[in-house]
Amino acid sequence: MTSVSYPAAQRVMVLYTGGTIGMQASASGLAPASGFEARMREQLTGQPGLSVPDWCFREMAPLIDSANMTPEYWLRLRDAVVEAVDVQQCDSVLVLHGTDTLAYSAAAMSFQLLGLPAPVVFTGSMLPAGVPDSDAWENVCGALVALGQGLAPGVHLHFHGEMLSPTRCAKIRSFGRHPFAALNRTGGVAKAQALPAQLNYCQARQLTTVGVLPLVPGIAAAQLDGMIDSGIQALVLECFGSGTGPSDNPAFLASLQRAEKLGIVVVAVTQCHEGGVELDVYEAGSRLRGVGVLSGGGMTREAVFGKLHALLGAGLELAEVRRLVELDLCGELS
Repeated sequence: MTSVSYPAAQRVMVLYTGGTIGMQASASGLAPASGFEARMREQLTGQPGLSVPDWCFREMAPLIDSANMTPEYWLRLRDAVVEAVDVQQCDSVLVLHGTDTLAYSAAAMSFQLLGLPAPVVFTGSMLPAGVPDSDAWENVCGALVALGQGLAPGVHLHFHGEMLSPTRCAKIRSFGRHPFAALNRTGGVAKAQALPAQLNYCQARQLTTVGVLPLVPGIAAAQLDGMIDSGIQALVLECFGSGTGPSDNPAFLASLQRAEKLGIVVVAVTQCHEGGVELDVYEAGSRLRGVGVLSGGGMTREAVFGKLHALLGAGLELAEVRRLVELDLCGELS
């Protein structure tokens, strides 16, 4: 098999959102800080043997701890990426992001930027730049070097020398240099043969509301009703095993059916670290399918959450959203 090579990046836009990588001490602890561009230029200039593409820098506003990331911020980040590529003629983008929600944002951008003719790499660090044993510069330099060697268009997650698919990984550790890992999720389906024009990266997006509800033993319909009545447009239902839930609870099933009638898209994913959802294996799963729950297959929580925001935010008809949920758009189900 012949490996595919991609053009080396010539001009990279660095989008700095905040996060640990650029944090500095404050009276209340580490907090996002401006001035990272100057620190980055000083660091790279001090490594004359390092070969990286030319780059420019944009500081997003506000700078945030990634624990404060929101879907509204995603839309502004998406617009910044599109502007960098389509207006400022950058051929690649590097996003500096806090690690707590980095996998969520990278997965979300994978769907928000479908069709973008440029690679976008997310990275960050577990320790701030400049502190002893920090991983900040190795991740920044590693991402730039990878872009300089050529990457496929689409969104990537780079950390500690490893390139991961954002729609197939998650943050699994709160310490060390390897916080992210690819998850062994299964349950792939057919890839979408053609995407609606509304999903192309250059089309406008609307802000949407997606909820997440993990199932636990004894969960009551009232808890599900609270989510349904909160104004959500979609719900990620984190089920047991291969997609089972309280199938002998008529009130719970009735609430799920009510969600479908209200036009709320409910998608089941597994709570397990490995495997995926197969709703028709057990009766407890097939009953969920019977009241309108869709299968998330092997999608991670991060992937399905971002996918639902993208599909609903594109203004697609509800039937089309439901159809595309169960099809692979950018590797989330393959």
